[in-house]
Amino acid sequence: MNVSDLCNRTVVICRKEDSVIDAAGKMRAFHVGDLVVVEDQGDRRVPVGIVTDRDLVVSVLARHSKVIDSLKVGDIYSTDLVTALEEESLPEALAKMRAHGVRRLPVVNRRGELEGILTFDDVVELLAEELTELAELPAREQRREREQRV
Repeated sequence: MNVSDLCNRTVVICRKEDSVIDAAGKMRAFHVGDLVVVEDQGDRRVPVGIVTDRDLVVSVLARHSKVIDSLKVGDIYSTDLVTALEEESLPEALAKMRAHGVRRLPVVNRRGELEGILTFDDVVELLAEELTELAELPAREQRREREQRV
């Protein structure tokens, strides 16, 4: 399975010049815990960072609450962005997540354009579905054996 098979293609984005208040409002409106910060480079939309709900709490509320109205996403976003290529395998992407300690990987194409996002939650959901299928295996096997013995 490749990253492109699992990633969410609907990515909520923002730009460095957006206010942190607008960013928080966007997270709330779209029920997401992160916004991918993008720059337009010609006809390409390229991810340059990420801002998370945790960034808003730890960087803004805990340290800059008195000047929150003047803060921009560019003042707080994480620039050490780790991405995955669409054709990367899921194990490769998970290895990146573990190595860098991130729960979200923007997914890009070979031109560096944003194509989607892979999150820890997406992976957990997939694994839960797979484990549920495996857990049902013994019951299916017993049913098949009963039907064959009739």
